[in-house]
Amino acid sequence: MTEAINAAVIASIENGIARSCSLMVPCPAAPQAMEWLRRRPEISFGVHLTLVCEAPRHLWGPMAAKEKVPSLLDPAGELFAPTPEGRAELLARARLEEVEREFRAQIDAVDAAGLAPTHLDFHCLADGGRDDVLDLTVALAAEYGLAVRVWLGPARRKMRESGLPVVDNDFLDSFALDIDGKNDRYARLLRDLRPGLTEWAVHPSTGGAEAAAVDGGWQVRRTDYEFLTSPQAGELLRQEGVQVIDYRSLQRAWRR
Repeated sequence: MTEAINAAVIASIENGIARSCSLMVPCPAAPQAMEWLRRRPEISFGVHLTLVCEAPRHLWGPMAAKEKVPSLLDPAGELFAPTPEGRAELLARARLEEVEREFRAQIDAVDAAGLAPTHLDFHCLADGGRDDVLDLTVALAAEYGLAVRVWLGPARRKMRESGLPVVDNDFLDSFALDIDGKNDRYARLLRDLRPGLTEWAVHPSTGGAEAAAVDGGWQVRRTDYEFLTSPQAGELLRQEGVQVIDYRSLQRAWRR
């Protein structure tokens, strides 16, 4: 989304406990992110399939030509905002063939940049928001040789029935946590972690004036960054015997 997010993501992987990340291809800072990823082929990253825009002061649009995806646009001709009303209207209007056109445009832009993603996941639409969108995404993953992040109960059961690995434990989104006392909350969550595969979606940013001007969630992101790169985080992983993996392990399993 922003340069502050790009910098924090790289630092959280290279100097912290994060192991994979996701790329929002339509966003203004995506070219910088792709250049940084090109220089770091060891980093596992996914295509964060994006059909909404929550930043009115930092707008992005679809990768496909707008006239090719009209059902994905609001009355002003922009991507819907991910408010409850905006999501509901998008999911009611979106034609599956236009969703596929936009998803392919985002994946193909990454491929054209010479990058090799490991997985697909969704921005602000849990498991795609509709069964047919999830089915489409799983089919695209098979075509492109990628894994898919799936985390709601019904979809997890469906993937397991197909022999595809998904998380065993509840998925965590850091925007659901209070800013105050977040480090202590993360520490408790790590200590209470159940055996099995767990995924946390954490949203780091270095913050600063630029981030504050365009990103309403910058404080959430800044506190995430502080935890991910803290000595405490690495020590907790060692104490609790938590093995952190990247998405390449899942990608290999999804390719079988």
